[in-house]
Amino acid sequence: MALWHHTPHCPSGLLLAVLAAGLTASCSPSEKAASIRPSKEALDVSGGVVEKRPMERTLTALGSLAPMERATISIKTTGRLKLLKVDVGSPVKVGDVLAQIEPRDYELRLQQSAAMLAQARARVGLPFEGGDDRIELEKLSVVREAAALFEEAGKTLDRVRKLHLEKISAQSELERATADHQVTLNRYQDSLQEGRERQAVLAQRRAEYEIARQQVTDTSLRAPFDGVVQARLTTVGEFLASGSPVLTLVQVDPLRLRMEIPERQASQVQTGLSVRITLEGGTSQHLGRIARVSPTLDDRTRMLLVEAEFKNSGPLRPGSFAQAEILLEDVAPSLAIPADAIATFAGMEKVFVILTNTAIERRITSGRRDANGVEVLHGITLNEVVVRNPGGLRSGDKVRLTNQIGSPIPTSVSTQDPDHANAR
Repeated sequence: MALWHHTPHCPSGLLLAVLAAGLTASCSPSEKAASIRPSKEALDVSGGVVEKRPMERTLTALGSLAPMERATISIKTTGRLKLLKVDVGSPVKVGDVLAQIEPRDYELRLQQSAAMLAQARARVGLPFEGGDDRIELEKLSVVREAAALFEEAGKTLDRVRKLHLEKISAQSELERATADHQVTLNRYQDSLQEGRERQAVLAQRRAEYEIARQQVTDTSLRAPFDGVVQARLTTVGEFLASGSPVLTLVQVDPLRLRMEIPERQASQVQTGLSVRITLEGGTSQHLGRIARVSPTLDDRTRMLLVEAEFKNSGPLRPGSFAQAEILLEDVAPSLAIPADAIATFAGMEKVFVILTNTAIERRITSGRRDANGVEVLHGITLNEVVVRNPGGLRSGDKVRLTNQIGSPIPTSVSTQDPDHANAR
């Protein structure tokens, strides 16, 4: 006998309701909580205001400090080194005695020259000592004597000539008087010549004396300028020939900074511009001025040699490497923000602007930089507030300022990049 299984009729709507109820009942309480996304808490940040600041236009260059003067001091006389008064690092003033050659031999030569000079002065009727060697030849004794004889012979000749005209004296007497007059004239001329020779000998003796005195002076080695001893090249007791180097002296105040400027920027550099330098490994800045500019570019490197001068109160040393900023000009105020507000990724610069307690990312274009901040050429506007040290901040994050910035925060929210905003 056949059996039939009867299934009651179930409406489709009822079936779907039953299935939905079963699925809901199968979910756990933790899964229900996960399906609800919690709101993100506000992050504490420090802010800075976009403001106008005067920005300098500068040119960066590298260079090295060099002494204003450097000289290897050599001795002018030959002899044994008796005294060396300075060593490496000793400061000296112009005219200070640095070293001394044994002077005794030169002092004896000076005494000899002084005696010969005194003898020459006596021969022309001058005192033994004195610095004035001018004489009048007519006042020399030998010249005065010859002049007197010549004058007397002239008078005798005139008298004999008158007597001869009156037929009183013989022709022989006139001839004898004429001959005596000629002889005395020759003696007078010879006396003048001898006076000139004595005058020349006196000038020679004076020159010899001055040479001997200069040699005594040259036994002392003196500083030609204010500076510091860089190197000592000899020692006491060593016999030195004329021209032997003794010390190296450098002038460290002021110092000169030598820089090379590329050809494309050479036209902007001129004397008188201010220069700031920072030494390698240091943070302090030193201010100087461009003193010299080469008139030509280097043929090989196409670079322009520029020298600046710096007053040195102690921390600057010749030979130090320095990074320089040449101040080309002061310009009108520009929009600027703190340097730590800029984040760089893949070569792009961006900042986070706070609008209604929300951080909004903006792309910017930066310009010049100085100790007070960074110039912004494009991307933000005046009085906006930017996040400093944004770190891992993302656009759209809620933020809360932790510092007083002294400027109101705009209330209009805009997530679009203000490409039309120009910071100038």
